[in-house]
Amino acid sequence: MHWIDSGTVPGDVKSEVSSRVWTVPNVLSFIRLALVPVFLIFIILGQDVWALAVLVFSSISDYLDGVIARRFNQITRLGQLLDPAADRLFIFAALIGLSVRGILPWWLTSVIIGRDVMLLVLGIILANFGYGPLPVHHLGKVATFALFYALPILMIGQAFPDAAWLTNPIGWAFAIWGAFLYWWAGFIYLGETARVIRIPRVESAKSSDTLGS
Repeated sequence: MHWIDSGTVPGDVKSEVSSRVWTVPNVLSFIRLALVPVFLIFIILGQDVWALAVLVFSSISDYLDGVIARRFNQITRLGQLLDPAADRLFIFAALIGLSVRGILPWWLTSVIIGRDVMLLVLGIILANFGYGPLPVHHLGKVATFALFYALPILMIGQAFPDAAWLTNPIGWAFAIWGAFLYWWAGFIYLGETARVIRIPRVESAKSSDTLGS
C-alpha cells in the first residue's frame, strides 16, 4: 500500500509528474482494477484460496508499479489516481464479499464505506470553493493499512480453518482499529474542510473592515 508522489530517483534526480497514460506502472494499475470484480466473485463463491492468490498478485504488482514509477521516472497524474483507487476498491470488494457470506457484519461494512462517502462529499464542497483535495493525513494511511491487511487475514481463516484460531483474533483487531482510525481521520478531514472554506469569508470580512475604517 503506498501513495506515489513527487520524490527522487537514484542519483537525487527529481521526478516529474507527467500526463502520460500508457506507462508500465499505469498498465499494472489497470490490471489491478480489472482484477477487482474477479476478486469479489471468488470471495462470494467461497473460493478463498483463489481470492487470496489474486490479492497476493495485486499486492506484488502494487509494489512493483511504485518502484518502476520512481526508478524510471514514470510518475503520472493518472497513476496517482489509479493506485489508491485500486487499493480502495479491493477493500470495498472484500468488505462486500465477506458481508454477503455473513463473515463480516453489515454494520462494519456500512461504517467503513460511509466514511468514504463523507470524504466524497467533502471533496465536492472543497471543489465548489475552488480547492483541491486535502493532503492525506497519517492517521488515514494507518487506518487504510490496517483495513487492507485485516480482511486478507480474516480470509486466511476461511481458506485454512486450522489457522482460524490465530487469524481471526488478529484480523478482527486490525478491522476494529482500522474502522476506528478511519473515522478519526475522517473527522480531522471534516475539521480541515470547515477551516479551509472559512478562509475566504474571514479575508472578506477583514477587507470590509479595512475599507470601512
